[in-house]
Amino acid sequence: MLEKFLKQTEFKDFDDFKANYRLIIPEHFNFAYDVIDEWAAKEPDKRAMIWTNDKGECREFSFAEMKKYSDQTASYFQSLGIGKGDVVMAILKRRYEFWFTILALHKLGAITIPATHLLTPKDLIYRNNAADIKAIVAVGEEPIVSHINDSMAESPTVKMLISVGPVVPENWLDFHKGIDDAAPFTPIHHVNENTDPLIISFTSGTTGNPKMVLLDCLYPLGHIITAKYWHNLHENSIHLTIADTGWLKALWGKIYGQWIVGACVFVYDHEKFTPANMLEMIEKHHVTSLCAPPTIFRFLIREDISKYDLSSLEYATTAGEALNASVYEKLYELTGIKLHEGYGQSETTVCVYTTPWIEPKPGSMGLPGPHYDVDIQMPDGRSAEVGEQGEIVIKLDKNYPVGLFKGYYRNEELTREAFRGNVYHTGDMAWKDEDGYFWFVGRTDDVIKSSGYRIGPFEVESALMTHPAVVECAITGVPDELRGQVVKATVILAKEYKDKAGEELIKELQNHVKKVTAPYKYPRIIEFVDELPKTISGKIRRVEIREKDKQ
Repeated sequence: MLEKFLKQTEFKDFDDFKANYRLIIPEHFNFAYDVIDEWAAKEPDKRAMIWTNDKGECREFSFAEMKKYSDQTASYFQSLGIGKGDVVMAILKRRYEFWFTILALHKLGAITIPATHLLTPKDLIYRNNAADIKAIVAVGEEPIVSHINDSMAESPTVKMLISVGPVVPENWLDFHKGIDDAAPFTPIHHVNENTDPLIISFTSGTTGNPKMVLLDCLYPLGHIITAKYWHNLHENSIHLTIADTGWLKALWGKIYGQWIVGACVFVYDHEKFTPANMLEMIEKHHVTSLCAPPTIFRFLIREDISKYDLSSLEYATTAGEALNASVYEKLYELTGIKLHEGYGQSETTVCVYTTPWIEPKPGSMGLPGPHYDVDIQMPDGRSAEVGEQGEIVIKLDKNYPVGLFKGYYRNEELTREAFRGNVYHTGDMAWKDEDGYFWFVGRTDDVIKSSGYRIGPFEVESALMTHPAVVECAITGVPDELRGQVVKATVILAKEYKDKAGEELIKELQNHVKKVTAPYKYPRIIEFVDELPKTISGKIRRVEIREKDKQ
């Protein structure tokens, strides 16, 4: 399948990859027709997905079955009046109906909003009205049903609610009855232009209301890089990305690039993440490739990995937050697997990453690939020198890359702010070393200015995380009359250290940071907490900590 979309699929080294990676872009690309239905025609019995849940249920789906169920779903939606340009929200956790739904909406030229089950009525009202949502397809369980029902009085554009079960509430439609009774579906050829909207993603937003990231119909092709040249997948791979379908990371790792490559997607539908259960699933289902945020890997390496046969696991990747070198080193010690980090945003596909051809540097994001013109830029517009901290940007003067978002839907002001001078500004800070590897510093708003020094929160967090007492931490700046700001650490302690929380442990942690990194970066203030404020997608809301400290 890759040959349809790439002029060259295999490369001898990173330089060859950078020089010769070229996409072949069809005139009317539709992922559901041009990938799923093509696989179904070419290799109907080829395994597309292994799905299992924490109740012991397990199902496998071939590409022929994915075509069959997405056709039935498309026909059902069509009978409800859902068509080109209509906006549908999917709140489906890790249920396999998510894949039927998103593929069906692609086949109709409709727009999908993947959404988390954690949304409150207030969150739903905001999204329903901001995007003129026409229908919601959701898991029929509490509190999802109540939250959606409570939002309806203030959501005039929502015309129908569809439940995939286990319960079909009053005044909701039955998804499974609908697709079972659906008439045969007739494909709609050329239903979309390449520039038509495909996905709207509400960013989690560390400040203010979430923005609507608009992704077009070519977006799935941008994830060829994600799957083939970052995840290192092949047609026999069984790939697990640990992410709920309400988080855009699911589109990075659970559908687009993976199925273009022809890999099998593994889905573990669970209510609560338990490291031991996840390791058991990897062993039982012979997962070959794993992608997860560093937080997940931190929990996995605290388990007794020797109890599990992980011999099937060939490759591991991480993104979503910066990787602490200590996590990399411990995983390598336990498994012999080197973590390959990647960097991107909801607004992009993977931009900077560690490909199979280059040696990972623990804690580094890797190198910019060929599909984005990525640079680190200083405030005056020049490229940063080696070791200089600047903003990660994507230059657009040569071409508009496939996979980059088209702007913030219905917000021209924010779009203009992000796209300035033919450059997309990520708002993320980094520096590069003498080999060109990028090292993450933090969001522009998160950088701490203390006594003339610029301190990135990640470098202090990385130092703290090497102490066995620290499970998780957030570094922020606190206003200080003398120094401008001082460094504060908000820390979650390991269970065995909770009864030691006090001045002695604070001093120990401060001295530890002074030894691991430059002494001026040590946290002058340390607060112990049971949890950190986070966005829906799990990113730490440092802004909330800062606001609390101002009170």
